[in-house]
Amino acid sequence: MIDPEPAPVLPAPLLDDTQVHIWLTDPGRVTDSATLEAYDAIMTSEEREKQRRFRFERDRHDCLVTRALVRTTLSRYAAVPPTAWRFVHNRYGRPHLPPGQCDRDLRFNVSHTRGLIACAVTLGHEIGVDVEFMSRPGKTVEVADRYFSASEIGSLRALPAERRRERFFEYWTLKESYIKARGMGLALPLAQFSLVLDGTPGIGIVFDTRLADDARHWQFELMRPTPEHMLALGVQRNPGADLDIRVMRTVPLLEGSPDAPSAP
Repeated sequence: MIDPEPAPVLPAPLLDDTQVHIWLTDPGRVTDSATLEAYDAIMTSEEREKQRRFRFERDRHDCLVTRALVRTTLSRYAAVPPTAWRFVHNRYGRPHLPPGQCDRDLRFNVSHTRGLIACAVTLGHEIGVDVEFMSRPGKTVEVADRYFSASEIGSLRALPAERRRERFFEYWTLKESYIKARGMGLALPLAQFSLVLDGTPGIGIVFDTRLADDARHWQFELMRPTPEHMLALGVQRNPGADLDIRVMRTVPLLEGSPDAPSAP
């Protein structure tokens, strides 16, 4: 497990191709109208239209903070204003930067859940991040029986009942991080790969023969950024060359941001 650091002082930390930076924010900390208006101002009209289609106010709020986090985070690493970023989507709907957007091979992924948003950034590596609110209601083992691999189901059911919920979220977030890094989402069957959490150093992965992938090219991390949240990272790497993972907290435009306004 990796413990997040406090928001760093400016300037933003340097990023090279041996690192992954994960920026975390709690959307519930952003309540003042001036900050929310500033977030709205850096969105495109398309993003604004999508955000306003959410039925519930909390979902509209979280979408707004998410877009602000992505745009301000990317602007830490390239000379591009937050308002200027444009995104394209692959055939499965995953957003990425179009060629020529900036002079660095920035790759990013974002995930949000109740009380937490994460944006992971790296250079030249496919990357996926997932966060889950572990206190949400719902079935766990029954979901695993339907979607997980046989080895994961067996490992989960072998645990004492009180440990199963946490292990379920470990598997779920890791699997989500992998399919997001692959850029295919749930088009990639969850049962065709297995995460290995016991009996090996670190976190391993085993692929079904139907998946053309090599476990040596993947690095996975699990962390608990809060007592109620699980976060998993999946990142493609050169075999045996682990990337350095740095986790930081921020409030877009207010804390730990190069775009922070001057004090009145």
